[in-house]
Amino acid sequence: MSEIQKFQAEVAENIQSLGQDKDLQALSRVWLREITPHKYPYNFTWMGRPIIQCPQDIVAMQELIWNIKPDLIIETGIAHGGSLIFSASMLELLAVSGHGDGQVLGIDIDIRAHNREAITNHPMSRRITMLEGSSIDENIIKQVKEFAAGKQRVLVVLDSNHTHEHVLAELNAYANLTSVGSYCVVFDTLIEDMPNSFFDNRPWGVGDNPKTAVHAFLAQHPEFVIDRDIQHKLLITVAPDGYLKRIA
Repeated sequence: MSEIQKFQAEVAENIQSLGQDKDLQALSRVWLREITPHKYPYNFTWMGRPIIQCPQDIVAMQELIWNIKPDLIIETGIAHGGSLIFSASMLELLAVSGHGDGQVLGIDIDIRAHNREAITNHPMSRRITMLEGSSIDENIIKQVKEFAAGKQRVLVVLDSNHTHEHVLAELNAYANLTSVGSYCVVFDTLIEDMPNSFFDNRPWGVGDNPKTAVHAFLAQHPEFVIDRDIQHKLLITVAPDGYLKRIA
């Protein structure tokens, strides 16, 4: 066994150990519960744009993009554009390293003018295309599928309306575009594990959220599995059970 293989084996053991440590996992959920009212993910930017993600999930996405080397990343939910910029910057690094010329396709029901301007004027904008409209509108779905036609490696990221019905509709519309070996990542599955009082002014909550949609989808789609190694190694994540790997 080489030194690299020894290190990789050690990391695998670390992750397995974290997955078995129920107290540590519970402590991580308490931490997430306590920082959620403070809007902790709002505090971070990527190349100047708010990304609205936990840093741990940003690192996980970096690993996935580098390993998958996607030709296309499809993202529902744009907000301030930080996630689009992040994905585009990773694809730029891959291109500089000689791995393709990937594109990012972002969809949002309302792309506010100041956000569109900031994204369009960003150095990473040449890799970004934006569609305005509901991600579950048939015309938008048709445009996304046309954009994805011929792409060999596709990564899908769902982070828009967080109701069960909407996320399940997104999964049914876009998950099948995920290439085998790649991922469909569903963010904010954490809602199911938080106090319902956190969502009094939202249409989603405990029992009606991305995690419930994920499990309903997986019951009918054995070609996807939850990659729990990711959430075990992160501990702090807004996407428990949300890293879905396509295996067939």
